[in-house]
Amino acid sequence: MKRKTNPMIIQGAILAAAGIITKLIGFVYRIPMANLLGEEGNGIYSVSFGIYNVALTLSSYSFPLAVSKLVSTRLAKREPKNAFKAFITALILSVLAGLVSFSILFFGADLLEAIYKTDGLAYPLRILAPTTFVVALLGVFRGYFQGHSNMVPTAISQIFEQIVNAVVSVVATLVALRIYAGDEHIRALGAAGATLGTLTGALTALVFIVLTFTSRLAYTKRVMANDMSREEYKPLLIREMLATMLPIIISQTIYQISFTVDDLLFSNLMHARGIDGSEITALQGVFNTQYTQLINIPIAIATAMAASALPEIVRLSVQKRRSERREKITTVIKINMAIAIPCAVGLSVLAHPIIALLFPGLVTYRSVASSLLIYGSLGCVFYALSTVTTSVLQGCNRMRIPVVNAFLSFIVHTLIVFMLLKFTRLGIWARLIGDVTFPLMIATLNIIQLKKRIGFTLDKKHIFLYPLASSLVMGAVALGLYALLRLTPIPTVVSFGFTVLIAVALYGYLVIKLRVFSDDEYLELPAGSKILRLAQKIR
Repeated sequence: MKRKTNPMIIQGAILAAAGIITKLIGFVYRIPMANLLGEEGNGIYSVSFGIYNVALTLSSYSFPLAVSKLVSTRLAKREPKNAFKAFITALILSVLAGLVSFSILFFGADLLEAIYKTDGLAYPLRILAPTTFVVALLGVFRGYFQGHSNMVPTAISQIFEQIVNAVVSVVATLVALRIYAGDEHIRALGAAGATLGTLTGALTALVFIVLTFTSRLAYTKRVMANDMSREEYKPLLIREMLATMLPIIISQTIYQISFTVDDLLFSNLMHARGIDGSEITALQGVFNTQYTQLINIPIAIATAMAASALPEIVRLSVQKRRSERREKITTVIKINMAIAIPCAVGLSVLAHPIIALLFPGLVTYRSVASSLLIYGSLGCVFYALSTVTTSVLQGCNRMRIPVVNAFLSFIVHTLIVFMLLKFTRLGIWARLIGDVTFPLMIATLNIIQLKKRIGFTLDKKHIFLYPLASSLVMGAVALGLYALLRLTPIPTVVSFGFTVLIAVALYGYLVIKLRVFSDDEYLELPAGSKILRLAQKIR
């Protein structure tokens, strides 16, 4: 029997596919850009982005989730007019928030450079300042479409944004390095050129999504004309919006601020120990560029799945369809773990060739970068799990719980990193320990609260154990196969590509044999009937 494909999974797949495409584009342009900037330039670039991400969190990141939740809640109640009113209110708030964040970054750039003890940091920060305003507006439009369970505009705008970002970033970096050759701040000016791509990419995405919105405006007005529900009082709507946004802002700020606090602690404590400033900045570049960017791939998928699941979970919560809600939660977590766990194992066992192939021009700290990836890849599993469980709690209207969990985890995380940096010689490894334990604490607390608040328990065998067992077998085969191929005259790129293809096929085979997904869950996936037929043949 054929079963209608679950719209949540389709939309999640669209957004996840866009996330993968944008991450791949990101890798393509970050490779030449990273090689152009060098370790020190990457350090300046990554520190500026850490600060920028905190500013975005305070001004922008909450809008997609908040607007999505508010819009989907009203649509579930058949109140399209109030859903549109929530969007307009959010748009006004985004303008104010964007102006504030722009002012802080632009006019406070010199002060932030002094605080972070990173020479030249003010240059990229001033380029990133107007980007916060643009992204604030962009987030509201994306949230509006996501609230309608339509992830296509967000997905397409992300791809356009990243393509423009890639081209402009590389070209602007190259031009800046040539124009300012011989300048004492050449690496910082190169990093500033790289950040220009972020601004132009965001502007491109905003133009696209605004045009998409206006093309649907006539239809939206017709739908609202038939809405006879009572119009919400604007002050009450603003109050509800702020009540929805603040927990999201706080929880996401804690996520983002943990990275920049780590940068701050690492820079200041290593300086106090007498380590050269250029070495400190270079190590920050290795950690934030070569390690963090790689583990962000499965995290991007988790973020996409969480964003797509939120409106559906909100709708089922409003309609009190608890059993269906549990099924949706199980499905989205299972898909996330079935992707994140093999990614973590693959990144670990193939760390050396991955780093060498992607960053051929960065050789000084190559062994450090490879070791970070080997031992820290598990972090992507914990970040994926913490991201999706946070979104589930928010969708179940448990807005404060993720805030409390994130705050408690952040306090413990900061203490761990501070103590390790202050009283041990671990250096950059202290940051790695903190980076892995932070999402683990959040995910653990979230899972405890899911069981306590809504009675949800994880199917540990199918969500964790079977994907892990399949991934370990896959990893062992991949490691052995790559080692054998390197004994032949086959080029490294070909050996690596063939190894990855075999590893992916083997993992898929093992997942099917172990029945990680049920027949019904296969049918809920895009092209589910074809996948199910293949699974039945393999089993």
